[in-house]
Amino acid sequence: MMSMEPKIAVITGASRGIGAALVKAFRDQGYRVVATSRSIEASDDADILSIAGDIGDPQTGQNVIGAGLAKFGRIDTLVNNAGIFVSSPFTQYTDQQYRDIVSTNLNGFFYITQSAIEVMETQGSGHIVNVTTSLVDNANSKVPSVLASLTKGGLQSATKSLAIEYAKRGIRVNAVSPGIIKTPMHPAEKYEALASMHPMGRMGEITDIVGAILYLESASFVTGEILHVDGGQSAGR
Repeated sequence: MMSMEPKIAVITGASRGIGAALVKAFRDQGYRVVATSRSIEASDDADILSIAGDIGDPQTGQNVIGAGLAKFGRIDTLVNNAGIFVSSPFTQYTDQQYRDIVSTNLNGFFYITQSAIEVMETQGSGHIVNVTTSLVDNANSKVPSVLASLTKGGLQSATKSLAIEYAKRGIRVNAVSPGIIKTPMHPAEKYEALASMHPMGRMGEITDIVGAILYLESASFVTGEILHVDGGQSAGR
């Protein structure tokens, strides 16, 4: 008999942009949500647990999963949305930028995902979605971004590795690989130039990414998938 209990989704980088939209979208689907970011504020919604913390800190991931489990009793989905992107010529990246990007993009993924999968294994079910970037597969000389490729490329490879490791244990692992999305990260005066970098001639919308993640959430026979939501960048120019 299928349980009618609400599912629980954990969203990182949840205070703005794609992350905030994901919190709303999962709530609209009837999920309870554990939302985390450095600066997130408490929610008036009793079915949203907000936890502030630096995702790159090993303790944060454990705290988020532990608190979600204590409050809601299970963890069904983890969306690793938190990320830092800095475009820079390779030799001009600073030590601090390197540390910050590796901490958020890789350490942040590792610690919370490890804690989440431990819970999902005991349940015999779960779903991880990693948010990467289309630049991993389609390097662009106009957007030098080795640290994005180094870290988000690591997530993309880890997606397939984890999908295979846990395929027979009821845990699916997928990724969404966005093009350039209209978020607070990009100033409006750059929209036209950024739109021209996509074969479709427009930037992506936050709803494009949310829709892709919700599709993967519902697609019970899909695992190890890297779903490009990039206006055709991954197909060529």
